[in-house]
Amino acid sequence: MEQSKNRKNRDITIPIEGMTCAACSRAVEKAIEKLDGVSQVSVNLATNKAKVEYDPGKVRLSQIKDSVLKAGYKPLDIEAEGQVDTHRDRREQRVKTMKNKLIVSLVFAIPLFYISMGHMVGLPIPSIIDPDNHAMSFALVQFLLTLPIVIAGYKFYTVGFSTLFRGSPNMDSLVAIGTSSALIYSIYSMFMIGEGYTEYAMQLYFESAGVIIALVMLGKTLEEIAKGKTSEAIRKLMGLTPKEATVVDEDGREIVIPVADVEVGDVVLVRPGERIPVDGKVIDGYTAIDESMLTGESIPVDKEVGDIVVGGSINRTGTIKFRTTKVGSDTVLSQIIQMVEDAQGNKAPIAKLADVISGYFVPAVVIIAVVAAILWAISGKPVGFVLKIFISVLVIACPCALGLATPTAIMVGTGKGAEHGILIKSGTALETAHRLDAIILDKTGTITKGEPELKDIIVYGDMDEYEFLKLVASAERSSEHPLGQAIVRGALERGLELYNTQNFNAIPGHGIRVDIDGKKILVGNDKLMSNHGIDISVGQGDMETLAKEGETAMYVAVDDRLIGVVAVADVVKPSSKDAIEALHRAGIKVMMITGDNRETAKAIARQIDIDEDDILAEVLPQDKADNVKRLQDEGYKVAMVGDGINDAPALAQADVGMAIASGTDIAMESADIVLMGNDLIDVYTAIELSHKTIRNIKQNLFWAFAYNTIGIPIAAGALYIFGGPLLNPMIAAAAMALSSVSVVTNALRLRGFKPTYR
Repeated sequence: MEQSKNRKNRDITIPIEGMTCAACSRAVEKAIEKLDGVSQVSVNLATNKAKVEYDPGKVRLSQIKDSVLKAGYKPLDIEAEGQVDTHRDRREQRVKTMKNKLIVSLVFAIPLFYISMGHMVGLPIPSIIDPDNHAMSFALVQFLLTLPIVIAGYKFYTVGFSTLFRGSPNMDSLVAIGTSSALIYSIYSMFMIGEGYTEYAMQLYFESAGVIIALVMLGKTLEEIAKGKTSEAIRKLMGLTPKEATVVDEDGREIVIPVADVEVGDVVLVRPGERIPVDGKVIDGYTAIDESMLTGESIPVDKEVGDIVVGGSINRTGTIKFRTTKVGSDTVLSQIIQMVEDAQGNKAPIAKLADVISGYFVPAVVIIAVVAAILWAISGKPVGFVLKIFISVLVIACPCALGLATPTAIMVGTGKGAEHGILIKSGTALETAHRLDAIILDKTGTITKGEPELKDIIVYGDMDEYEFLKLVASAERSSEHPLGQAIVRGALERGLELYNTQNFNAIPGHGIRVDIDGKKILVGNDKLMSNHGIDISVGQGDMETLAKEGETAMYVAVDDRLIGVVAVADVVKPSSKDAIEALHRAGIKVMMITGDNRETAKAIARQIDIDEDDILAEVLPQDKADNVKRLQDEGYKVAMVGDGINDAPALAQADVGMAIASGTDIAMESADIVLMGNDLIDVYTAIELSHKTIRNIKQNLFWAFAYNTIGIPIAAGALYIFGGPLLNPMIAAAAMALSSVSVVTNALRLRGFKPTYR
């Protein structure tokens, strides 16, 4: 199947009804794959959805749906792009229906079991249905009790036999064949009792059919409820969006309207304690906003005029007005929800093993059941014994657990990631992350804050340090250069009031010239000083030292006399060193890549304990991907962590690309994992979550395989050969149901995941 993405191709998600096991999902997958024009298809049993990429010029949507129908399953309306968790209501309705049918089946199964088995262990039953004296009444009551159970579980037969006849049997096929065999033989026994052969009262298997259906329905209902819990992350995220928004019209009136009616460009008012309804930019007011739903960090973020606010976050302190920039499916929250849902629907490579096995498993089970039955019949065992063997093998071999082992863990794992501000876009990324042994970190904006800060002030002469800074910041206040703005911010943070300036002149590549109170102020490099004939010899040593420390230093002169040096630097994020130490302890090689000169790179590396040999400095943007590939060629599983447009090729080249959310949209689109918290410690958390999820999947697969491997021989009578017990079909049904529920329950343990470093 062609894996390359065609620009003309369309991606759709089709909810599907009727899938019950791994064999079902595999059958749907194979049916769609056969169509010319379908390039990719992934069917997820946990979400009951098929993700299909196809060329509309070669195949129509109606043909894809027809192929699903022909496979024996019901395709529902496709989900539109940006639509989230649309199957939730459908799932709730399905669970309600299943509960009602389960109640019906249990109401009749319990007395059926009592009547059929109670007399064998000395429990009293009415004399009218005593098998020794009233064999036909005994049989008829069981038949009448079984009938409603069969009606409640009719889908086992409609789906099971239809898929069997189409050559792709599934779990329902096993139940349908097994219980039908029990029913047919029991009806035959009833006929023989009517003919006077009352000994056939002991060869009724109505209870096997009825109780098996009831137990399988119990297991499927519990499984469906548990599967619903795996989508809790989606529901939590959806619950973050308020239903209403307060919009301020042109006349200044406040109007409360549904969030769905808010348009781009509207002015929205948000008071303290309210959630931000949509994305926008603050135009009035100052506040602190809790963005933990995005970042996982509980510390509120200050917002003022010009800052971006995100829908779903909580306004903590002040009243603000903002102009909406994104609404509906374009909001950050909606995109996050869509990203999480896409990841939950994505199939991890480890799931392919289960898929391949399940595709052959059910037919193999039918063959084993038939062969076992024939062999026992040849050995001289009675029909009842042979029937028990046949039914037990079919029922216990249900591959439900196998099909649920991977997708349920992936759903919970990606959901937990989202709760902690780590958006994992695919099951593949989640699986691959635990095998990483090399990580390349972009410097600017990833290791460092990405914007310069005032670092050092060196004054020559008698001028006070604060007066010096006040003079330099006043000179730079009209500058648009980031270095100048960093100096101004540093002065304002220290509470300094700046001077008025005159005759500001920015000299590209050199610095600035400005007049303050009749004094000529120069701030810039050695070229600027040289052009004005200023002696800089006293400051050259300091400039060299500051450069080695990774700082960008500038000379400051007043009236053609050097008075000092001021330096700014892109400072390391507080958590970067801890994150790198954690990665090192995990045995992961950590490298830093940057376009900066080597001396600056070495200065940063010293602060965060990265070896000099692991520094990739003076790297051009187009060469970053080549460095990733070089490591891959050396046998490393490589992650790239970056935030800029120039990181996008390297993010795409890496085995796992991780983007800092504060970076560009292009970087985030190219990445496999998005770190909403803008914190490198989340790299370690993502790897830690991957380890725990994969361990959980392996546990699930082990128990699913072990269950079937051990269960089938026992059901076929392996223990009986050596004097052991014969497996009752009802016990087989209970064990089958328990296996599915246990796998889903084990996956749900991931909901308790807590990062080591938070």
